[in-house]
Amino acid sequence: MEIPNPPYFSCHSESCAHLLQTSLKSRDPLKGKSIHAQMVKLGLTFSVYLMNNLMNLYAKTGFHLDAHDLFNEMPVKTTFSWNTILSGYAKQGKLEKAHQVFDLIPVRDSVSWTTIIVGYNQMGRFEDAIKIFVDMVKDKVLPTQFTLTNVLASCAATGSRGIGKKVHSFVVKLGLHACVPVANSLLNMYAKTGDLKMAKVVFDRMKLRNTSSWNAMISLHMNCGRVDLALAQFELLSERDIVSWNSMIAGCNQHGFDNEALQFFSSILKDTSLKPDRFSLASALSACANLEKLSFGKQIHGYIVRTMFDASGAVGNALISMYAKSGGVEIARRIIEQSGISDLDVIAFTALLNGYVKLGDITPARQIFNSLKDPDVVAWTAMIVGYVQNGLNNDAIEVFKTMVSEGPRPNSFTLAAMLSASSSVTSLNHGKQIHASAIRSGEALSPSVGNALTTMYAKAGSINGARKVFNLLRQNRDTVSWTSMIMALAQHGLGEEAIELFEQMLTLGIKPDHITYVGVLSACTHGGLVEQGRSYFDLMKNVHKIDPTLSHYACMVDLFGRAGLLQEAYKFVENMPMEPDVIAWGSLLSSCKVYKNVDLAKVAAERLLLIEPNNSGAYSALANVYSSCGKWDDAAKIRKLMKARGVKKEQGLSWVQIQNKTHVFGVEDGLHPQKDEIYKMMDKIWKEIKKMGFAPDTESVLHDLEVEVKDQILRYHSEKLAIAFGIISTPENTTLRIMKNLRVCNDCHNAIKFISKLVDREIIVRDATRFHHFKDGSCSCKDYW
Repeated sequence: MEIPNPPYFSCHSESCAHLLQTSLKSRDPLKGKSIHAQMVKLGLTFSVYLMNNLMNLYAKTGFHLDAHDLFNEMPVKTTFSWNTILSGYAKQGKLEKAHQVFDLIPVRDSVSWTTIIVGYNQMGRFEDAIKIFVDMVKDKVLPTQFTLTNVLASCAATGSRGIGKKVHSFVVKLGLHACVPVANSLLNMYAKTGDLKMAKVVFDRMKLRNTSSWNAMISLHMNCGRVDLALAQFELLSERDIVSWNSMIAGCNQHGFDNEALQFFSSILKDTSLKPDRFSLASALSACANLEKLSFGKQIHGYIVRTMFDASGAVGNALISMYAKSGGVEIARRIIEQSGISDLDVIAFTALLNGYVKLGDITPARQIFNSLKDPDVVAWTAMIVGYVQNGLNNDAIEVFKTMVSEGPRPNSFTLAAMLSASSSVTSLNHGKQIHASAIRSGEALSPSVGNALTTMYAKAGSINGARKVFNLLRQNRDTVSWTSMIMALAQHGLGEEAIELFEQMLTLGIKPDHITYVGVLSACTHGGLVEQGRSYFDLMKNVHKIDPTLSHYACMVDLFGRAGLLQEAYKFVENMPMEPDVIAWGSLLSSCKVYKNVDLAKVAAERLLLIEPNNSGAYSALANVYSSCGKWDDAAKIRKLMKARGVKKEQGLSWVQIQNKTHVFGVEDGLHPQKDEIYKMMDKIWKEIKKMGFAPDTESVLHDLEVEVKDQILRYHSEKLAIAFGIISTPENTTLRIMKNLRVCNDCHNAIKFISKLVDREIIVRDATRFHHFKDGSCSCKDYW
């Protein structure tokens, strides 16, 4: 065979190159294979230029194995050859293989570096993309605009503002600050890392802006909660795309402007040049759900059906949530049955659960859960959260037990939900088991689980357990962590320690929120710290600019009332900028009972009953005030009025958990199977503490009875029976944890102090307002409660 002369070779080479480029444009790999065959016949496979073009065609049309084989056969490889095969692996997501190729490239150019950075960025491995960029700079290779836009995207995704600022300096150095895509990437990076000031500087300096530039600023303002500034930017934007509208709809929806979100959505439908996408539809349906606008939601559903829009994923979940929250729970269920529930998320599932619970029937929701062939951790968590949010804590615990034995590994959300359930049933044993699960799964120190653990231990009566968790969270504390611990200390009557912790929080520059201040004011209330309470109330309003809520005002009323400043408490209620609620008047009424102020008690009770006519506590408190002042006839009239109006007094109950079983007691309870032993123990205790100097407070019995009868009633109060049962059912030195639904009376409080010394045990009692830790004859509340 004759070797072709140069003109002949040149002619065929140019022809093959042209055909390969045409095939690349048409994305036709089969034509490429045909050209490849001709190149072999013509002896053109030694042309690096042609082989690079052919390899590029194979790589970009999905024939990666052919590209790889061709690459291996090439006797001479240029940087373009290496970059082509590198790009092929990167686009396939085979980053380990891509990195191996990258490490073997003899001479890397900016394309090589950019290709591997783009690959890592697109696969979500943002830290690796940033690390490669740092190595690129060390290698003194100048980045291109594509390098910069991708590394800035990685900085935005990871919140790496410091590195982002260094990249910004490169942008300026290379003179690319006027390049719109690069400037937009800078804008996006500053916006997503929360640097509003620098984002505005970049935006203001941009001589050329496109719609993406404006969208980034709108999104930034929305993320900062400045709906007004976002709207101002939106109105200045002349060419709006679907992203512009979505930013407004989603932002309004997220910040409580749901009506406005639906107005923006309606505007999209009127614009013939735009069509809603999955983001528009999901946000609009979420707004309908929040407003419970079933009719509007049905119209959006109609649009989805008419346009045959894919209703899976976010749109389907939003649709189910909308129906479930707007009274159309059966429609939601039909949608699930028709389309399947493989991608049902926790929000939609929980909304469905809540929808059925509102109807008084959670059974269908459980049936849906049971129908899942292989429920993932999200589905299990949704079922647990649904039970917890609706007060079905024991059901939640049972589901969790099944999950641990048969299902997937619980995540931080599951554990936090379960700790909430354990807090509600005040089960320390359950809580400790979940704590152990959190330690095993490595989630114990995550803020959500750690905060829930703090609350759980506090509500279960273990303030030391709460302290230990809080101390372990030292590196991961957020505002909720501090607030949880302050609330815990306040509930346990450790007011001064709570205030000390709050001051430490302020010193560290952590901004308190309105819930933090509820905890601080509660701490002042339980500690009788009136002046500190006044000071913190003013600090909240004037320095931290937090508008007081009903909870804050109720705390202040309680603070003044408990300290005996009844007239000041009354004036405070009267001067509230909003209508006082049941809690505010109830706090004042309780204080009137303690300080026997009949006149003010009548006013507080009347105002409370105007708001809640069947509030048994108001009648009982007023009757008790009359009784404590010896006005037996007036007390009898109130009780008679209660009976006539069909208002039932809330029964005082106490309960104790022994070996994972809860035992409940009422006054003079005769239903417990061990009642004889319990009464025998209580009679013995009663005699012994009287010998120690205890004198029954017969004034705590607010009925006109003989002293002997009052003595017997006091002896068998529910908390005393629970303590007696705890003593006979547990080993010596065991701490007893008693829960009570009403405020502990003076007699029980005094008696339990003596009992703690008699039996040499710590007795922790949680009543309706706080915890009391009784030990060695004294109480943590220092007799101020």
